[in-house]
Amino acid sequence: MLGFHGCDESVRHKLVTNPNAVKKSQESFDWLGHGFYVWENNYERALQWAKDKKKRSQIENPAVLGVVYQLDHCLNFTDTSFIDILSKYFLLMKADFTFLKKALPKNKDLPKDENHDLILRELDCAVIEYLHQQIDEKINSDILIKGNSDLKHFDTARGIFTEGGPAFEGAGIQTKNHIQICIRNLNCIKGFFIPREKVKFP
Repeated sequence: MLGFHGCDESVRHKLVTNPNAVKKSQESFDWLGHGFYVWENNYERALQWAKDKKKRSQIENPAVLGVVYQLDHCLNFTDTSFIDILSKYFLLMKADFTFLKKALPKNKDLPKDENHDLILRELDCAVIEYLHQQIDEKINSDILIKGNSDLKHFDTARGIFTEGGPAFEGAGIQTKNHIQICIRNLNCIKGFFIPREKVKFP
């Protein structure tokens, strides 16, 4: 599959010339948990994201990195069965937090976000990371007890997101709709490239 990663031009150059230098995001608000993020086949959205980062003085030169990757074992939130699994792990996590008398994280808006897109997805991230942790612990326990496990670690996560406000008055389609991929297993990344600029055709 092809994806695009918005970043500073220096980061793009580094990864094209040294592809093993890739790093995972580990922010508390990552939408699909911790990993390396790409916009699924969406160059324009990746560029827009990088330009928004420049406006916030977080990068200097907005650029887009092309990514060749495979999903492998994917926690795919375009599939109802995986959404159901996540809902069950939320209930388990909620019970743990209640037992520990801790407050659950919350998804929050950025200041001045007029669309209320809940950009800071701290609850979603916590639940997804909890799911991965519980699966990891069960796999390790199974291997210790019986030498193998029927469970597998998820290599990637995939989700459809709507944000940005309506594309036109009364629209259900929003201006920043996209599919995002979080790559946890970096072996799923097969390479990086600098995308070509569009040319006029015909």
